[in-house]
Amino acid sequence: MGMAKTTTRKRASRLPREKREADILAAARAVFRLRGYEAASISEIAERAGVVEGSIYRYFANKRALLVRVIEDWYSGMIEEDSHFLPSVTGIRNRLRYVVWHHLKALHDEPGLSSLVFLEFRPDPEYRKTTIYALNRRYTARATAVVRDAMASGEFRSNVPPGLVRDLIYGCVEHHTWAFLRGEGDFDIESVADAITDLVYRGLAAESAQAAPLDAALQRLDAAVSKLNTLSLAPAEESLEHAQGRRRRR
Repeated sequence: MGMAKTTTRKRASRLPREKREADILAAARAVFRLRGYEAASISEIAERAGVVEGSIYRYFANKRALLVRVIEDWYSGMIEEDSHFLPSVTGIRNRLRYVVWHHLKALHDEPGLSSLVFLEFRPDPEYRKTTIYALNRRYTARATAVVRDAMASGEFRSNVPPGLVRDLIYGCVEHHTWAFLRGEGDFDIESVADAITDLVYRGLAAESAQAAPLDAALQRLDAAVSKLNTLSLAPAEESLEHAQGRRRRR
């Protein structure tokens, strides 16, 4: 009975601290999204969280430590989401598309956090020693697993390193979306996911897995490349048309 009371007291004393930490992290995420890292201030984060500025330093050593925790929580959430949804997706092509689609959606939903990862963490010489790097490896390992499964079943050729395919997928997504992350135009998640999936699948599919003759497959591959190029150019063309229309109205 005494032990039960002690446990209850411990839980009661811990909950307010956990709630304050959660509020600070939510406020920090909002400010980092809006301001970036350099322009974000601890005072604004404290104001949003409803705490005094000094309270933040009871939980986090400095602004950098706060940003690290925000990004860690973001990655952990995406990994958890994958572990919930990906097992229910059947078929190599569908699983591959889910991987591509989910990364596109993550960048589209969180351009501010994505940019912070690219600009604040990846250039750091110590990046490979960080927890964020480890989480990124876990996050991208799902693509490697899909490719390994496809190779093991004979659906994909086995003469390409799975890690190289993983780099191809994420590199393609991130390069294609970089203009969007700079605030230049937008992209359609579904169309881009279809195009990248088709490129990767057709490029790796074993002959026995090709449902169409080689010429038809090559035509589809060319069409996917053209579609991806068109999607890349669309935001710029739309911006140009908008600017021209604005000049005409003047």
